[in-house]
Amino acid sequence: MDMHIALTMFALLPLSLLLEGCDANNAMADTYKTTIETPSHSARTSVEHQRDQYRHPAQTLQFFDVQPDHTVVEIWPGSGWYSAILAPYLRNKGKFIAAHWPHDSKVEFFRKTREQYDQRFTKHRDVYGSIDIVELEPPTYMDLGEAGQADRVLTFRNVHNWMRTGQEQAVFDAAHVALKRGGILGVVEHRAPQNFTREQMIESGYVSEAYVTELAINAGFEPFEHSEINANPNDTHLYPAGVWTLPPTLRLGDQDREKYLAIGESDRMTLSFRKP
Repeated sequence: MDMHIALTMFALLPLSLLLEGCDANNAMADTYKTTIETPSHSARTSVEHQRDQYRHPAQTLQFFDVQPDHTVVEIWPGSGWYSAILAPYLRNKGKFIAAHWPHDSKVEFFRKTREQYDQRFTKHRDVYGSIDIVELEPPTYMDLGEAGQADRVLTFRNVHNWMRTGQEQAVFDAAHVALKRGGILGVVEHRAPQNFTREQMIESGYVSEAYVTELAINAGFEPFEHSEINANPNDTHLYPAGVWTLPPTLRLGDQDREKYLAIGESDRMTLSFRKP
């Protein structure tokens, strides 16, 4: 099957029909395998495909009930791991908004990553469509697009980053403003034991479900659903370099590398919150 044809088919199908092994329609399951799992697909790199076993993208986006005609904001997409899935899925009927770091950020890593993101996604509109890019780096930049336009606001492994600068509540508040009534905020985050202190969360990169839920409620959301799609029972949450000890970062290099590879990526909460 031509990859661009497969991509178009993918964009027209609800995510509930794209799960591997769907008994209702084997052809649709094959389309899922082509668009999400096939390393040669032009929308995603082979390295990105290798992470699917830990991040379960189709199941996660199905849980958040992302539909092809939705307006979706992804907060801090980084290099674009999820953008490479969301943008093609939404390009025909929906709208994809990337709330990225500003070009003039004082953080060099932010500036370089934003430039690389722009190069990748804006130069290949035949694959990704037309992506709206807005800038979010609180407290100076707080743009999530037009208020009340989003059906979904999604963020993947970012809450701990906002905690480092004390801006986590501001981001949750902004997500609430961006969403329509009835819209969903979807959060995937490294999951801390409930007894972790705020300092432990910041230093380790793991955040408790209770704290994420508190942030959402404070912003005006209602807790909606919880999933264990991205759970990892092999993760002990206690490592010399926090969550970055584990893949894909492997901050300790060759030290105990095989042990950490065997654990896999972090244990993650997958939570959704509804705007009343």
